[in-house]
Amino acid sequence: MTAPVFVADDLTAAAPGAVLTLDGPEGRHAVSVRRLRVGEEVVLTDGAGRGAYGTVAAVEGRDRLDVAVAEVRDEAAPAPRITVVQALPKGDRGELAVETMTETGVDAVVPWQAARCITQWRGDRGAKSLAKWRATAREAGKQSRRLRFPEVADAATTAQVVRMLAEADFAAVLHEEGAEPLATAPLPAGGRIVLVVGPEGGVAPDELAAFAAAGARPYRLGRSVLRTSTAGTAATALLLGRTGRWS
Repeated sequence: MTAPVFVADDLTAAAPGAVLTLDGPEGRHAVSVRRLRVGEEVVLTDGAGRGAYGTVAAVEGRDRLDVAVAEVRDEAAPAPRITVVQALPKGDRGELAVETMTETGVDAVVPWQAARCITQWRGDRGAKSLAKWRATAREAGKQSRRLRFPEVADAATTAQVVRMLAEADFAAVLHEEGAEPLATAPLPAGGRIVLVVGPEGGVAPDELAAFAAAGARPYRLGRSVLRTSTAGTAATALLLGRTGRWS
């Protein structure tokens, strides 16, 4: 089994031979929940591509341990970068989408308040929902042993999504009536891929028109129609395989 991953916000002092301290909520999880003991392997990451690999050197109380660093790895930003614009699903399906996309390997998630979204992010509810999405990405990044966690952006309007699509190297909208399969779309070797996943009620015609004007064509995944909470994960997996990032 691979070593568990915990988040350390500052790894600037990480180097082979150094001893780093993990405390606070992450230290409590390592000591009191995972019950790590001296000699066990562990990985500390800043979530931005740096990882310190080592072993537990000491455990103190219920929320503090020291890690003797054996190796430091710096993971380059992946290319092409894959961003999924995710329409807001109902209930906790948004967190499910973020969790599975993170485990699969997405690089960024943009919450989108589409015209046909039943869920509305307003005021405190919006702030709490966004915080849940970001916490989910962080926990899923740890669980899947990632050194670079996906960015979860602020909720975007349709106009903001249009600008994002216009600046992408490849832009697409998942749509069950797309004439071409995403599996055969011409993809760039680098740059940015931006994929739009609509709500359960579908992308509205005026939104499709605006996205098309920005260069985002509609593509289908396959014969079956996926829910909005699973479509982004399936598409991310397809793109990671096609671009060679899973090689």
